[in-house]
Amino acid sequence: MSVMRPALIALSRNRTVQDLIVRIPVSRRMARRFVAGETLADAIAAVLSLNDQGLLATLDHLGENVTSETDAIAAADEYLLALEALNIAGAASNVSVKLTQMGLDLGEDFCYANVSRIVRKAAEAGNFVRIDMEGSPTTERTLGIYRRLRRQFGNCGIVIQAYLHRSQADVEALIAEGIGHFRLCKGAYDEPADIAYRDPARVTLALNEGVRACLQPAGQARQAYVAVASHDEEVINFTRAYAYQHGIPTSAYEFQMLYGIRRELQSDLVRRGHRMRIYVPYGTHWYPYFMRRLAERPANLLFFLRALVGD
Repeated sequence: MSVMRPALIALSRNRTVQDLIVRIPVSRRMARRFVAGETLADAIAAVLSLNDQGLLATLDHLGENVTSETDAIAAADEYLLALEALNIAGAASNVSVKLTQMGLDLGEDFCYANVSRIVRKAAEAGNFVRIDMEGSPTTERTLGIYRRLRRQFGNCGIVIQAYLHRSQADVEALIAEGIGHFRLCKGAYDEPADIAYRDPARVTLALNEGVRACLQPAGQARQAYVAVASHDEEVINFTRAYAYQHGIPTSAYEFQMLYGIRRELQSDLVRRGHRMRIYVPYGTHWYPYFMRRLAERPANLLFFLRALVGD
């Protein structure tokens, strides 16, 4: 699968393959395992169902790498509608935003102004916005916009991908600045060895190091908060053990997992008194997200291929 992962990630950016896959009925059915649906109503229903199970959510309207200001503004408008719908439904969910969907490649000032509309709307509703991290070419620009946002708003946080060599320094710097509100994950893109760890054990270690930086006394003194976004029980057990051994309250961290993956583990952590938030994507632009999910686990890909042959 080490060979298949970069191939699948490359295919996630291939428009020809996308046009083929999205037309196959079994693809749409398989995608529903990982995607709440194509409409906002689907997403709100999924969030409320999770809430009924004691799970929190973060809502993501799928889409990335927009090429026009019109599309970027429309994407932000969808988030304004989503925040309003979450508020009306009384749903326990924040939102997650990709900056390339907000127009990052059209100009940083434009992107900042566009995403600010979402963060401001969330602040008015007492809600929160997570700024997602994408491939390494966007890392520095994403951090720059996050820092700008935090100078004006307190209700937003950032994602850090542990497999990048730079990530521990980024975590420590943001904590020192007093804006260390993180979702820490391993990383979902195919990055070269000169900037990212390729060995799974080393990536796990890097993620644990980031968690430790947030939960150690210096991090807590600077009000660091960490959402540990992993399905890896080694990472989860490290976090639980470290928090227990150092008297860290569960209010200082949470666990996050993807919609449709490891549901039993999600429920078990809630039963043990932990805060668990589920990443709930929705929308018609599900193909790149779907391909990255197939790339992550051989079982996902094999299940899809069997269904494709039998369709």
